[in-house]
Amino acid sequence: MNLLRVEALSREFGGVRAVDDLSFDVTRGTVHSIIGPNGAGKTTLLNLLTGIYAPSGGRILFEDSDLTGRAPWEFAVAGVARTFQNLQVFFNMSALENVMVGRYRRERCSLGAALLRTAVLKRAERACREEAAELMRFVGLGAWLDARADAMPYGALKRLEIARALATQPRMLLLDEPAAGLNPAETLEIVGLIGKLSERGHTVVLVEHNMRLVMGVSDQVLVLDYGRKLAEGPGEEVRRDARVIEAYLGPADAGEPETVLH
Repeated sequence: MNLLRVEALSREFGGVRAVDDLSFDVTRGTVHSIIGPNGAGKTTLLNLLTGIYAPSGGRILFEDSDLTGRAPWEFAVAGVARTFQNLQVFFNMSALENVMVGRYRRERCSLGAALLRTAVLKRAERACREEAAELMRFVGLGAWLDARADAMPYGALKRLEIARALATQPRMLLLDEPAAGLNPAETLEIVGLIGKLSERGHTVVLVEHNMRLVMGVSDQVLVLDYGRKLAEGPGEEVRRDARVIEAYLGPADAGEPETVLH
């Protein structure tokens, strides 16, 4: 069953089409990766799918809602959450508080209760902290429960962003290059975490340059080139597609052995 349907989506910047007449579906409960050379339009697509950019044309259908042109907060309310290629962490807060921020739209608190520090508010705060701590443990950050965000290593901050996104209880989680800048051990932690998300039935849309990671976790792979769909299908099928190999590596000379993406 499709959770997301993108129909003829386009986005222009000064006459240049960063996303060009793109259509695809994301099936509920799958890991759907989006790959492509630099400048292919991957991050622009994520920005469209979260309301940061409004499309120049086409539609974004999420469950029973048409989210085309809606504001980012409306995408969040609908159940879309994301992380960012460049860290968006509150470094003046603790790690736990960063995750608690993700619950903002689920909290119910009046001004009076906040001023009076009522018992109801205290119970809600305690529940919020407990859930944030559980999410930190889930992403492998149990050792950082009492840490300030500015004291955490880069690899841990990548997983902290994922925990914060999960705190919104998303129906679809978009990960923008979660392994960028990570060492091999940290990358393996991301691979394991995406596997855990998949096992729990989360729908994940992944943008990533690490092809070993992509091929290891994806149910479906969409390849972009100059904003257009170049190929789509299971990872093993996509990695052997001649058009994909050419887009990444350039045309092969006649007589050279077949090349595949790893």
